[in-house]
Amino acid sequence: MPAERDYYEVLGVGRDASEDEIKRAFRRLARQCHPDANPGDPVAEERFKELNEAHEVLRDPEKRAAYDRFGRAGVNGQPGGPFTGFDSIFDAFFGGLGRTARAARPGPERGADLEMVLEIDLAEAAAGLEREVELSRIESCPICGGSGLRPGARADRCPQCHGSGQVTSTQSTVFGRFVTTRTCDYCGGQGFIINDPCDECGGRGAVRRLRKLKVKVPPGVDSGTRLRLSGQGQGGVRGGPSGDLYVHIRVRAHPRLARRGNDLYSEETVSFVRAALGGRLRVQTLYGPEEIDVPAGTQPGDVLRLRGKGMPDPRRPGARGDHHLEIKVAVPRRLGKRQRELLIEFAKESGEEPAAAAEAGPSGNPRRPPARPRGKRKKTFVERVKDALTGEPDE
Repeated sequence: MPAERDYYEVLGVGRDASEDEIKRAFRRLARQCHPDANPGDPVAEERFKELNEAHEVLRDPEKRAAYDRFGRAGVNGQPGGPFTGFDSIFDAFFGGLGRTARAARPGPERGADLEMVLEIDLAEAAAGLEREVELSRIESCPICGGSGLRPGARADRCPQCHGSGQVTSTQSTVFGRFVTTRTCDYCGGQGFIINDPCDECGGRGAVRRLRKLKVKVPPGVDSGTRLRLSGQGQGGVRGGPSGDLYVHIRVRAHPRLARRGNDLYSEETVSFVRAALGGRLRVQTLYGPEEIDVPAGTQPGDVLRLRGKGMPDPRRPGARGDHHLEIKVAVPRRLGKRQRELLIEFAKESGEEPAAAAEAGPSGNPRRPPARPRGKRKKTFVERVKDALTGEPDE
């Protein structure tokens, strides 16, 4: 073997070859000249060592950069680079000369977790529901059972590590002879090579499938709630368990109702007569129409409460929050003649001077005052509650 033979030449690749190209070239050539395939052939054995040395340097970005810049001097003529042997030296002094740590082969691995968002409306959040969702996930191949092999086929022992999943290299230094062990890059530490892959998964042992799952949402959930579906995530590797699926709940805003915790907030407009005299008021709640007593003398901005008409409490089965109703009082913009007379009489009975009568126009209604400059619209009760939830200032 020429002492200064270029590593790129050894593998038959260009200096701009990618990592995948280097790996494929090494595997192809290693099969041809492996000692097991050429028993008793010293040339094939030397060629195999040369391939390993070149691959060891070019597969590592740092070693490759040093080699490209300084040649073999940049890696000290050894596959491990200029500082190879330091770990082995410490192992020798503190762990025993010539001993190698034997790493375990890759075993079963748990699949990755998945996440998705489920959007529902306020009524669905109050009642709870069961909804079917579609999910794309990786599963163990149903044909090969995750082995990656065609049914009836067998995996071949790795020609580089002989089935151990690791390769060992020996270095002689002034301190003595040291042995290092690393994961076999030819088989990825598996110890075997799949030469007859499964037609369904192409040897990967896993396939992507679109699945339909049922998600059960309990009553009373709010935005930010996270539901966990055990075992519904990505499939495991090498027989490992599947991951979990986490469903993040997002509740859409209601056009009339605001929510704070388990309580709901809305507003209702009544006439000034009903506000003054009181009476029954029919209002719409999340669970349908309800009647509520409006006390006589109710003032604008007073808040009435409908107990148990809020959201279910997810932590206390059977418990619900309340529905808070802010009262708005509507003042008529125009009055009929009889209505006007009655209000003037009412004002006199109350000891008030009906000054508006002196300013009445030809139609009997007070003249409209000059229009005021338009400013910002006053926020509604529901808007103020929503602002409080989002942290925006109340104007």
